[in-house]
Amino acid sequence: ILLVDATQGVQAQTFTTLDMARQQGLVIIPALSKVDSPLARTDETKLEVAELLDCDIDEIMEVSGKTGQGVEELLKQVIERVPAPKPILAGGDDSFRGLVFDFEYSEHRGVIVYTRVLDGSLKKGDQLMFTAANKKFQAIEIGTFSPAQKPADSLSVGEIGYIVTGIKQAGIANVGDTVTFAKHPLPQMDGYREPSPVVWASVYPESQDDFDQLRLALQRLKLSDSSLTFEEETSGTLGRGFRCGFLGMLHLEIITERLHREFDLELIVTSPSVTYKVLKKNGKEVWVYSPPLFPDHGDVETVFEPWVTMKIILPHHYVNDMIPLLYEHEGEILDTLQFGDGRTQIVLEMPLREMMRNFFDSMKSVTSGYASVSYEMGELRPADVVRMDILVAGEIVPAFAKVIGRRRIEEEADKSVEKLYNNLSRQMFVVKIQAVSLGRIIASKTLKALRKDVTGHLYGGDITRKMKLREKQKKGKKRMASQGKVHISQDVFLKMMKK
Repeated sequence: ILLVDATQGVQAQTFTTLDMARQQGLVIIPALSKVDSPLARTDETKLEVAELLDCDIDEIMEVSGKTGQGVEELLKQVIERVPAPKPILAGGDDSFRGLVFDFEYSEHRGVIVYTRVLDGSLKKGDQLMFTAANKKFQAIEIGTFSPAQKPADSLSVGEIGYIVTGIKQAGIANVGDTVTFAKHPLPQMDGYREPSPVVWASVYPESQDDFDQLRLALQRLKLSDSSLTFEEETSGTLGRGFRCGFLGMLHLEIITERLHREFDLELIVTSPSVTYKVLKKNGKEVWVYSPPLFPDHGDVETVFEPWVTMKIILPHHYVNDMIPLLYEHEGEILDTLQFGDGRTQIVLEMPLREMMRNFFDSMKSVTSGYASVSYEMGELRPADVVRMDILVAGEIVPAFAKVIGRRRIEEEADKSVEKLYNNLSRQMFVVKIQAVSLGRIIASKTLKALRKDVTGHLYGGDITRKMKLREKQKKGKKRMASQGKVHISQDVFLKMMKK
């Protein structure tokens, strides 16, 4: 069912989803939702959909989830037009194959996978296995959704249901994997791919006493989110932590927020980064996933970074405001297409690191929220990037390191130093905040020390008494500055990560 919002019209995601459906050879039933809304542009949107699908306007259905209008007619169309499911291999009743499309984790029953049965049938107690993970288990309970979980005796071709596996290990169940009989396995469904992280960040506990609790928390989250990857790493400044891979910035924010709320962990999260392929001058090739590990600019011969292909649909009167934003984020426009309803589609390519640099927020701001976007991962291309380090009181803070475009180095240095200056609490001694890159200091600010009035208790007398006390305080501050260390709280790390 191609459901298009009557108040928004065809958006960038509509094209992406429609292309996938056409590649699968699916029957497509067009329908408009929210037709009861006073903001609905029903007639205009129908013309857009008719042009998109090359179909008759009368074939496009009008439905409302709020009032129920047209829902029954839409379901009848599904029954009439969508063919009944058939076995793919037709192996008979002694075979079974199902596709895992989601799963959840239960404290008592382990992993519960949601599956669509493609071949054969399944009964409670059958011995099954995940083909990709090569893990065997027993179907403790099976059932359907109506809409709550309802136990059933069997599941057969075309049905969608759940299987209680009893597995309490992380990384076994994966969306897209195939479930089949352990004794007579059927081939794995084509198209399965391991989730591939595109954004990396290192997560450290604020107190090293919480390291084991952080590991346990990540393992618990991994049980219900197979796309999360993590491995242990050690930093000389931050101690022991984990390098985590995420599917995007939203995924990163969700995971860190869950770690804080559900497990009561105070965390230090490094600036998110993408994976770079670096060819060094000594001929070695390294893959860099974390900014602190990025080689110094004098050791780098060539750097390659991932790009994305992006489609943006927006009202045409916002195009002039959008072009400077695309230039700022190093976007390269490939094509533009005018729609008859006053909207424009822009097809472009952009470095993934620039898309992560608050591009979506800036785009929504420039277009007043009317732009929609979809993107696909592209190839690796040469990049002109360098590493920028932040020094606090003369010490490098690895969590603040960034890999950024050379042309933006001064702008980014000024912003980072100013932001840290505004968020870092004053210390008992003078603290210098510096941004260093390309072998030199790019930006610097000095955070003044907290001062106590050491002469407040004096009254009258010679001025030299006050001068002696102030000189003694000055020497103490100088000694503190040479020996003292700055404690940076979790709030500061989070504020530096966010816009």
